[in-house]
Amino acid sequence: MEKLQRNERIAALTQILSNHPNKLFTFNYFVDIFGCAKSTLSEDVELLRGIAEKLQLGEIETISGAAGGVKYIPMLGKHKIEMILDELCKSLSDPNRILSGGFIYMTDIIYNPAYVDNIGKIFAGEFINKGIDYVVTVETKGIPIAMMTARAMNVPLIIVRRDSKVTEGSSVNINYVSASSRRIQTMSLSRRALKKNSKVLFVDDFMKGGGTAKGIIELMKEFESEVAGIAVLISTKEPSDKFVRDYFSLLILNNVDEQNSIIDLMPGIKINKTANDKI
Repeated sequence: MEKLQRNERIAALTQILSNHPNKLFTFNYFVDIFGCAKSTLSEDVELLRGIAEKLQLGEIETISGAAGGVKYIPMLGKHKIEMILDELCKSLSDPNRILSGGFIYMTDIIYNPAYVDNIGKIFAGEFINKGIDYVVTVETKGIPIAMMTARAMNVPLIIVRRDSKVTEGSSVNINYVSASSRRIQTMSLSRRALKKNSKVLFVDDFMKGGGTAKGIIELMKEFESEVAGIAVLISTKEPSDKFVRDYFSLLILNNVDEQNSIIDLMPGIKINKTANDKI
C-alpha cells in the first residue's frame, strides 16, 4: 500500500475511531493499515487527541501494555451539552406540540438521527464509568435513543416487550404498577437476553411517576442483574415523589398549559453537576 501522509492518516483515524466508539483498537492494527512506525502513529494519536479536546468532540484514550491500544470515547463538553439542551428545549417548547390531555408531540425529535445521536452521547458520557454491560429500554418510543446510547457505549441493546413473543423463546414476565395510571401492566424479556450478574442502563424517552423504571429494576432482579443507571430524555416535575429517585434527566417538564398554549420546559438540573468539564 502507498505510504500515507499525516493528514491522510489523521483523516482515516478519525473516521475509523468515530465509527466505532468505545472500541479498543491495537496500535498494530493501524500500523499495518498505514504502513508507519508505532512512534509515528503515537504522534498522530496525540494530535487527534488535541483536536478532539479543542472542539469538544470527545476523548481519545490510549491504553498501554500488550493488551492496550486506542479508542474514541464520545463524551461531549459541558458547553456543547448546554447548547444541545437549549436547542431541544426551544424545539419541544413550541405550543404547536401540545396534544389533548396535556401531552407533547415528540416523535419527530425521537426519530431524528441528529438529535438522538447527541442524546445518546450525553447519556454514554454520564454512565461510561459505571461498568455497563447492556442498555435496556421498553418498546417502542425509547428505542432510537437507547440504540444510539448503546452504540456510543459499545454495548448490546435489550428491548423489553409489553408481552411475550413466541420467537423470543421462554421469557420472564412480571407485573408492575404504572405510576401515572395506577394500572397493573406487564413486561416481558427472553431468558436468553442477558447474562446473570450484569449491569444495565435503562433508557427511556419520558418519565412521569417512574413506574416503568421501577418495573425494569424488578425485572432485572429476576436475572440476578443490577440497574446501574436510569437515563430519560424528559421527566416531569410532578409528582416529585417518584417510584425511583436516582435518575438522570436531560429535560424537566414543569407544566403543560393547554388553555394558554404554554409548555414550561427546562434543561435538567443534574446536567450542570455531572457534565464533563475537562473538554
